[in-house]
Amino acid sequence: MADRDPEALEREIERTRQELARTIDELAERVNPRNLAHKGTERIKEEAGQLVQAVNAIVRPEGEDGEPGRLDKRVVCAGAAAAVTLTALVLWRRKRKRR
Repeated sequence: MADRDPEALEREIERTRQELARTIDELAERVNPRNLAHKGTERIKEEAGQLVQAVNAIVRPEGEDGEPGRLDKRVVCAGAAAAVTLTALVLWRRKRKRR
């Protein structure tokens, strides 16, 4: 180690500093709240799109020709009833907690 050229050591130190600065910049970019919010928004949009496709496949199953079929009113009514029941349950529980 004592035989190393001081200029070579300085170059190595400078290279290491630059690598550390790049790493710190990358980490700062990853944890930036704006970037995290954007990534979260994109993920929610993707999942919502998948949910819409799944619900659409249940409500309007494809016909034999691959085109969307007729609207299955039984499924729509069951979904609406489930949504109303869930909403009523949530509201009832909130009201009960306030007492």
